[in-house]
Amino acid sequence: MGGAQQENGTGGGSMEGLKPVLGMILVQTVFAGMNIIYKLAIDDGMDLRILTAYRHAFATVFLVPVAFILERNSWREITWKVVMFSFLCGLFGGTLAQNLYVVSLKLTSATFAAAMTNLVPAMTFILAALFRLETFTVRTLSGQAKVFGTILGVGGAMVLTFYKGIPLEIWETHVNLVEHNRTVQKQQNEGNQALGSLLAVCCCLCYAIFLTIQAKLSKSFPYHTSSTAMLCFMAMIQSFVFALIMQRDWTQWRFGWDIRLLCVSYSGILSSGMMFTVMAWCIRKKGPLFASVFNPLMLVIVAILSSLLLNEKLHLGSVIGTFLIVLGLYMVLWGKGREPAKVGEMPSDEHEGDEQINVVIDSNSARNSVSAIIDSPRGTNLNLRVIPPII
Repeated sequence: MGGAQQENGTGGGSMEGLKPVLGMILVQTVFAGMNIIYKLAIDDGMDLRILTAYRHAFATVFLVPVAFILERNSWREITWKVVMFSFLCGLFGGTLAQNLYVVSLKLTSATFAAAMTNLVPAMTFILAALFRLETFTVRTLSGQAKVFGTILGVGGAMVLTFYKGIPLEIWETHVNLVEHNRTVQKQQNEGNQALGSLLAVCCCLCYAIFLTIQAKLSKSFPYHTSSTAMLCFMAMIQSFVFALIMQRDWTQWRFGWDIRLLCVSYSGILSSGMMFTVMAWCIRKKGPLFASVFNPLMLVIVAILSSLLLNEKLHLGSVIGTFLIVLGLYMVLWGKGREPAKVGEMPSDEHEGDEQINVVIDSNSARNSVSAIIDSPRGTNLNLRVIPPII
């Protein structure tokens, strides 16, 4: 038995389980860098609705040829169900979530909007449990770890955002890429706080719905590059229609070799194009809750990058919040690791790679043994001879 396990490659199971973790850490790191570049684009006066449209356009142009090269045969398996799921993923994860976030950012503040996004893990956990994409058994230790880990992650993100505490002089770079605009801050303070809060909650709900639908799409269409390309294409059409309705000033649609081009290139090719593909693979492997629980990690990375690049001070609340986020993340990963293997990877609706083996027992064989003919679907017949143990 031990030799069979080694031949099947179970010795590398720990490394295989580590890949989704490293993948989601990479995703959140790239998303954190995108937030820094977003600040630079806002300081330059770019309309973020136009940025969202260009972002999905760049992602589509990048992903379509890549998907054609890597997953050429996947286009034959596109059904109306796949197209519908792609449209919904583009609507909730691309168009609605990002545009709602931008509007809530203007009506409230950047700090408040960033804090509200940490409701995504809790909302995703509820939706995944309702659609039976995640096991929810409070009586088991793994179920309790996932629940309390999610609560700790959200609580740590709130502490990191709202509680400052004493400043910590860890490093001093004297680098500030963004000059804060007092006029913009005044407009934010005069915004409709109640409406901005409601839109921020709707943004989190849309993103949680996107993660849940993405898990269903991965089951029906397990081609991550092609599905992400269709998602970005749908979001591109939707975002361009919305941006054209809201912004008629054509000077806002122009950009040269400046921060605006860097922003749409980074967010489109790297964030949407590459990282959405990595996230789709992680969702297929571990489910939507696994992907959403890494969301608060972005706040930790943003806090570090802001202190290095934007000359923002680190405070005691940042350290406490970071500790709670990491502890909650570890608890969820530990709970996921103790689940049965069938809960880990999302099964395919098409039963991709399944093989049915027919075993025909020959009862006319000798008394001291049983012979069987195994009919394999690959066209090979295997002869099996089983000798009963001596009692």
